[in-house]
Amino acid sequence: MTTKSAAAAARATVYGYPRQGRHRELKKAVEGYWKGRVTADALRATAAGLRRANWRQLAEAGIHEVPTGDFSYYDHVLDTTVMVGAIPARHRAAVAADPLDGYFAMARGTQDAAPLEMTKWFDTNYHYLVPELSPDTVFSADSAKQVAELTQALALGLAARPVLVGPVTYLLLAKPAPGAPAGFEPLTLLDRLLPVYAEVLADLRAAGATWVQLDEPALVQDRSPAELNAVARAYRDLSALTDRPRLLVASYFGRLGEALPVLAKAPVEGLALDFTEAAAANLDDLAAVGGLPGKRLVAGVVDGRNIWVNDLEKSLSTLGTLLGLADRVDVSASSSLLHVPLDTAMERDIEPQILRWLAFARQKTHEIVTLAKGLARGTHTIAAELAANRADLASRAGSPITRDPAVRSRAAAVTEADARRSPAYPERAAAQRAHLGLPLLPTTTIGSFPQTDELRTARAALRGGRLDTAGYERRVEAEIQQVISFQEKAGLDVLVHGEAERDDMVQYFAERLTGCLTTRHGWVQSYGTRCVRPPILAGDISRAEPMTVRWTTYAQSLTDRPVKGMLTGPVTMLAWSFVRDDQPRGDTARQVALALRDEVTDLEATGTSVIQVDEPALRETLPLRAADRAAYLSWATDAFRLTTSGVRPDTQIHTHMCYAEFGDIVRAIDELDADVISLEAARSHMQVAHELAAHGYAREAGPGVYDIHSPRVPSAGETARLLRTGLRAVPAERLWVNPDCGLKTRGWPETRASLENLVAAARTVREEISRS
Repeated sequence: MTTKSAAAAARATVYGYPRQGRHRELKKAVEGYWKGRVTADALRATAAGLRRANWRQLAEAGIHEVPTGDFSYYDHVLDTTVMVGAIPARHRAAVAADPLDGYFAMARGTQDAAPLEMTKWFDTNYHYLVPELSPDTVFSADSAKQVAELTQALALGLAARPVLVGPVTYLLLAKPAPGAPAGFEPLTLLDRLLPVYAEVLADLRAAGATWVQLDEPALVQDRSPAELNAVARAYRDLSALTDRPRLLVASYFGRLGEALPVLAKAPVEGLALDFTEAAAANLDDLAAVGGLPGKRLVAGVVDGRNIWVNDLEKSLSTLGTLLGLADRVDVSASSSLLHVPLDTAMERDIEPQILRWLAFARQKTHEIVTLAKGLARGTHTIAAELAANRADLASRAGSPITRDPAVRSRAAAVTEADARRSPAYPERAAAQRAHLGLPLLPTTTIGSFPQTDELRTARAALRGGRLDTAGYERRVEAEIQQVISFQEKAGLDVLVHGEAERDDMVQYFAERLTGCLTTRHGWVQSYGTRCVRPPILAGDISRAEPMTVRWTTYAQSLTDRPVKGMLTGPVTMLAWSFVRDDQPRGDTARQVALALRDEVTDLEATGTSVIQVDEPALRETLPLRAADRAAYLSWATDAFRLTTSGVRPDTQIHTHMCYAEFGDIVRAIDELDADVISLEAARSHMQVAHELAAHGYAREAGPGVYDIHSPRVPSAGETARLLRTGLRAVPAERLWVNPDCGLKTRGWPETRASLENLVAAARTVREEISRS
């Protein structure tokens, strides 16, 4: 096909869309179902209505082909596990008895069966449920969900394309099930899995699918020759099927690299590639392999993960180059729009001119449609849109918000010594033990406690003007009193104030830092029904006044036990925000670190002896390619140390990290030079403790013994068993006892019981040690 005809065929599409609804209707319906207030039929009706609204919204915006199958009650990888029948043995009875309840049991666990492990979806803040596979796994096709959602879209008269997690990525994301033989690799099950995918593809074809998208984002990571051979085999076999739709293989989140020639040669009908700044090399790589003659190319030129308006002229230039490299070029975002909020039009508190710098999911669909129109019909047909876009880009570049000379001068003056703590850890540890006087296996929590209905009501009343600041602060003080009182009675050793004043661990700080914007309705799914509102780091960052000191010192006034000061670290502030794209991230991290350093100094000055600077996102922001990691880890660890290195030797610095593959960053964890690190470990059966031990990690550590992402209450015996497992990797004098993560999303009854069991377990194991 000629370049001219390729342009004329250009159409607009997306890979996926936010699931929760304009007012988080899905979250409310699912949680209502869990509590017995919403029936299964009502939940399904809500879900169907949200899908219908999404598709109509996309079609009305001008999207030519809507995605199906991207919608999920909890997680699309869990949906794939159901689709291929890879149900863990401990959940099969529950799934057989009630598929919906069994589905949620896999996600959340029950009192008798642990949930699937959860970890980050590549380098995003979305969490997926990790498949558990073994040599004994028997796959079986269940395409009911995928067929039903396609049928629903087609009944609305829409062109629809089912989206599935691809078979290779599914296996690469999986882990060996408990009891699987050592060295087992889930990818060895590929030949067993492909016939199941073939059956699903045939079912979708019979239901009316002309195209099916198979997502293979794992291919933008470093892949071995054996893994690339598996890719080639998978798409050779699936393409050889006689009764199937056309196949579009999609990758995103970066450069395909060595996988691109493999997919370019595969006998599939189309590829979808990322062409944003992070994956700009895909353009040259595609030209180097001779393009995609005879294939459809879906070009991801609109950033699906950040919220800044697209540079339309730059994207049109990229699209123009691509016209000579494929039989047909369509326009899309670089990934699913699941990772951005729904609509900027809902934001009433952001200044209108600044709002024009931002593009959420609805605005991104308009950008995609505009680019497709300009590509197909000529740029003269979008002249007004191009002019408005140029004005918006210029407005942002010239805004005083983006540059603060004082902040830049301070950041430029930072020296290497500013990010190094003295003395060395062994001397600090001795000073801290003498100062704090903690027992063996000290107990603590990660920071947050349940946010009660009374607190949420007070916060809403404050926002609505029905409660004054003094009244709200009295409510917060009452919550802190309750949290401190409970911890003392439960017997915890290092207390927390519970973070009652914070509705979110990142937004709270963003609201108090200059250069940051916050949204009122910018919800993004993090996992399951957990939604967050990522702040927007739009300009140079500084701290105007103390942010946490008042509440920490108030909590300390209520007890003689040490109360931790709680801060969110600079890397996590970036990872869980939408970050400016007009300067290196390391520069922004340094600015945030300096603002937090001031807060650490103030906390210590008011008597806080234990300060926790959370970095749960350190691993999730790790570049997907090994060659890019050293530079990232250098600025990331420097930013943490810059935050924490100004304190006295006897002030104990803690940090915390969430679900991730910690083996990749153990050396960086060491480089943080924190005195104590707590990590999520309950679902992975203390794997991280062994990773730390293998590295020779010599500081104190608290691998979690209570999985807070599940409503189940672990018994004292179960917790003690996990603690004993941890002791096989970390010596007792360096081992802490704590939950996996904060308790904000849990209820008070389960929190009380679980923490009481945690303290009882610690006492039991202490006694065992004293007798040995």
